[in-house]
Amino acid sequence: MGSLPSDTLAVEMADTHVLAGAGDGAETTEWLLNSPNPPSFWEELAAAVRENVIPRSCTKTHLAKKKTKTTSSSDEKQSIFKATLILLQSMFPILKLGRNYKASNFKSDIMAGLTLASLSIPQSIGYANLAKLDPQFGLYTSAVPPLIYALMGSSREIAIGPVAVVSLLLSSMLQEIRDPVADPVGYRSLVFTVTLFAGIFQAGFGLLRLGFLVDFLSHAAIVGFMAGAAILIGLQQLKGLLAISNFTTKTDVVSVLESVVRSAHQPWYPLNIVLGCSFLIFLLVARFIGRRKKKLFWVSAIAPLISVILSTLIVFVSRADRHGVKIVKEVKEGLNPISVHQLQFNSSGVGLAAKSGLIAAIIALTEAMAVGRSFASIKGYNIDGNREMIAMGFMNIIGSLTSCYVATGSFSRTAVNFSAGCESVLSNIVMAITVMLALQFFTRLLYFTPMAILASIILSALPGLIDINEALRIWKLDKLDFLACLGAFLGVLFHSVEFGLLLAVGISFAKILLISMRPAIEEVGRLGRSDMFGNMKQFPMAMKTQGISIVRINSSLLCFANASFIKDRIMRLVEEDDEDDDIEETTKDQPKQLVVDMCNVMNIDTSGIIVLEELHKRLLLNGIQVTIASPKWEVIHKLKRTNFVERIEGRVFLSVGEAVDSCLQNASKLPSSTKVLVT
Repeated sequence: MGSLPSDTLAVEMADTHVLAGAGDGAETTEWLLNSPNPPSFWEELAAAVRENVIPRSCTKTHLAKKKTKTTSSSDEKQSIFKATLILLQSMFPILKLGRNYKASNFKSDIMAGLTLASLSIPQSIGYANLAKLDPQFGLYTSAVPPLIYALMGSSREIAIGPVAVVSLLLSSMLQEIRDPVADPVGYRSLVFTVTLFAGIFQAGFGLLRLGFLVDFLSHAAIVGFMAGAAILIGLQQLKGLLAISNFTTKTDVVSVLESVVRSAHQPWYPLNIVLGCSFLIFLLVARFIGRRKKKLFWVSAIAPLISVILSTLIVFVSRADRHGVKIVKEVKEGLNPISVHQLQFNSSGVGLAAKSGLIAAIIALTEAMAVGRSFASIKGYNIDGNREMIAMGFMNIIGSLTSCYVATGSFSRTAVNFSAGCESVLSNIVMAITVMLALQFFTRLLYFTPMAILASIILSALPGLIDINEALRIWKLDKLDFLACLGAFLGVLFHSVEFGLLLAVGISFAKILLISMRPAIEEVGRLGRSDMFGNMKQFPMAMKTQGISIVRINSSLLCFANASFIKDRIMRLVEEDDEDDDIEETTKDQPKQLVVDMCNVMNIDTSGIIVLEELHKRLLLNGIQVTIASPKWEVIHKLKRTNFVERIEGRVFLSVGEAVDSCLQNASKLPSSTKVLVT
């Protein structure tokens, strides 16, 4: 009769253990030393470019074609057509829509797009005012960019258009270069130039697969940055809500509050305040209803448009503009005019425009990626970050040529789009067409719209940017992360938007450097009778092997930044273990074996190799042999090229267990006290 599977497995495991013990891991050592060379830098770069430019499906089609020995001309034409179609679908994901798209999906997208437009039109006018631009430029930004994204983007739910944070960022950075009141044309040209640079940076990040740059703005930094920006945006709206004439151009909280206090002696217009506060309460109540009852999401979505319509009628009928109520006045009608001739490349401010474009690009990408990924996870699909960056980049490049400023994904409008039942990016197209119709036929109706209502609409959207619960959770989880959150919040609030951003990134970098320069080093021991080894402080039951000490370095890089620290810590642990042996009077000899476990070390540079050589020489003078365990592909390749493996007489093993077994087998050839250190 045949043996049971479990018995066979036990016998095989036992045989493997015996063979490994008998051969001192010789076979696995040969596997390590004879492994092929890893890809070179140029090979990795070429592979990355090929993966980004050529879709996987095209590559699979090409490989399948190579495997086929004979192909007819018709098959070859069909293959070329298929590869071309796949490439086009990769560049324009909207072409994939026709596969399973139904009439019911189209109906849902139309309703979602119309609902989205009812929210987008009043918000866009308000955000343009926040960016120190005329109202029509906010509407322009809700018309062209959504169309471009619909062609190239992969997120089905994200709603494209102007957002509060980017609008504040542009106004705070650019009004120091050009005064939007004294030189509105020059300021507007500068905004378009910054938008062009932002699009170029975004597209470049995607094409060169540099999306990791956006990740330097950590989640904690984003939470603090958004909260600080929300408070600043709210304070900026006091100008429209209180009808203040001489308002500061600075964005820090101290300057804004000083401006409000100084305006106390100026004439006040109670009707303006009553009108703004009344509709603010209406908008907040509508938002509360929409959040509490998901089926009534449309209440909060159409509330801004209702507020604009009602307040405009009130001002028009009562002629409140003659009694101190400030109104929008003329909104230029017509579709987006071409703005290529307004781009500025010859002025002295091009460098500052490029810097502002880079900051705006990162902030816009961060918000868009967070919004897109969160809603994609709810729907159960993935979006390609690099493709999204390319879509955002081309969207803003074309937008800068058609009188738009920086556009990105809005969380509040995306939530409305999702709740309205959108099925695809066609909802963005419906919204854009609706905004274009409004630009063409209805802008003259906005003449009597009060500025206080635009301020109320912006204020009603701000609570979603302040997440106190998330800040408390960050405090509980990681104090250094909370420091980045607090730094971004205070930097934005008391200095400027860009300073808060740079401060948060600086704190995040400092955290990374601190962890990489001073990695944790832990002494480990064998867990029970297994071949697993764990931290002896984390697992008190872990046991030292007689004559063997095990220490692990938790660092992905052994490099110039941490090599000396690692060497000093290893030597200190060896000396401490020797002192412990003297105290216990069990042995007075120094350890004679040192096993360096490099399972966590992904790569090593010349400084790291030099430190290993110094460590080997120093310990060898004291009669201590060095053994390497679990080196990764790049590490063992470099150790072989520098002949370090030969210097330690080939003591390189695939696992810590094999290294320890080898040390135990060689113990009879060494003095009585033996020690193993795992790094």
